[in-house]
Amino acid sequence: MPRSLRLWDISPTVSPDAPIFPGDEPYQLRWTAQLSPGCPVNLSAITMSPHVGAHADAPLHYANDAPAIADVPLDTYLGRCRVIHAVGAAPLITVDHLRHAEHDLPPRVLVRACERADTQWNPHFTAYAPDAVQWLAERGVRLIGIDTPSVDPADSKVLDSHQQLRRHDLRVLENLVLDDVPAGDYELIALPLKLQGACASPVRAILRELP
Repeated sequence: MPRSLRLWDISPTVSPDAPIFPGDEPYQLRWTAQLSPGCPVNLSAITMSPHVGAHADAPLHYANDAPAIADVPLDTYLGRCRVIHAVGAAPLITVDHLRHAEHDLPPRVLVRACERADTQWNPHFTAYAPDAVQWLAERGVRLIGIDTPSVDPADSKVLDSHQQLRRHDLRVLENLVLDDVPAGDYELIALPLKLQGACASPVRAILRELP
């Protein structure tokens, strides 16, 4: 019998304590029905920003008249992926942090910038330098990811790295947890929900060992 391929869950728990950008909508859960003699089920309702936890930004997030997350093709979120370690890179991940892993680069790249992913809001998180996003796109990368809240710095008003995503039609995953993932190649599975009109979607992102 073939052995099972190892999985890495790279999604943080979505909870009321999950770190979010100031002013964003936190995760909240309430019960609309609960098991009782007159009710056969528990039912819950949630409110939250689609940017809480591991999530996929839609192009609509950073460009008007761009696709919402329900309209984005899914193939980019599924397939061979490379995890590149750049722990300690701050404030930006640059081309120099990536160049060592350039050979035979797959179309999906996740960068681990944190020794341990933040569990509280940290406005000084590491982001991508815009030229690093362009460099990856020029090498055939179609999706990038990071273990911080955004590919742009928290105080950015122009979102240069997001605009590089737009120019090169790249997809992005943010707020991943790569603490225990060795550098190397995996299969990525991180499908967004089909949320009509939404600027992003939560994902249950996992990496699977390659056979």
